[in-house]
Amino acid sequence: MGTQERERKVYRPLWRAGLEVIPNAVPAGTIPFVGGYRIEDVVGGFSHPYETPRLVRRLNADWYELAVSSGLLDHRREFLVRLPQGTRTHRAALRHTESGNDAPAVWTRVRLLERWDIMGRGAGSAFLGVHAGHPGFGMMALDSSVYIHASTGEIGVDVLTVVHPDRSENVLRTMERIVLHDSPYDDHPFKRQVAAWLAGRARSGLSPSGR
Repeated sequence: MGTQERERKVYRPLWRAGLEVIPNAVPAGTIPFVGGYRIEDVVGGFSHPYETPRLVRRLNADWYELAVSSGLLDHRREFLVRLPQGTRTHRAALRHTESGNDAPAVWTRVRLLERWDIMGRGAGSAFLGVHAGHPGFGMMALDSSVYIHASTGEIGVDVLTVVHPDRSENVLRTMERIVLHDSPYDDHPFKRQVAAWLAGRARSGLSPSGR
């Protein structure tokens, strides 16, 4: 997808949700993804059932409180959000979500505008969820110190916070397994990205899983 096309089909819906995309500005050394964390890594969050009155408003308020208190936002209200790479339209993104097939995703730097609606228009864009009130996203502080994940279940919305995912032994072991796994169905560019990040961490004097 060309820059102009991606701006029209991905960035503009996010702008309407109150997120200004800052292209090609992800800090060097950012952990490629966050996965495999366990309960001991989770330090906060919230849950709301779907029947909660004014659900979107409540989700937005609690997300912002969590984003501020956890340090997700920097002094310019900037942070990272995981966006599908190459997704062309809302419909295409939604098809990936409904089929259970995840499109390749990358970190993208964004700035929170004065007027925003993460859990409504953002989730409705299909880049941050399925539809309004049904979010699904990963967000991280620019220094990788905080990770916030939102997901929808059978009865409601769950949002959790992981601190310093780049230091979590559970996350790091998951990354090691990704690199060591051998299958013709592997996402090889992603594996190379993970391997390069782990190698850089080792060069800094840290063992892959901090042991």
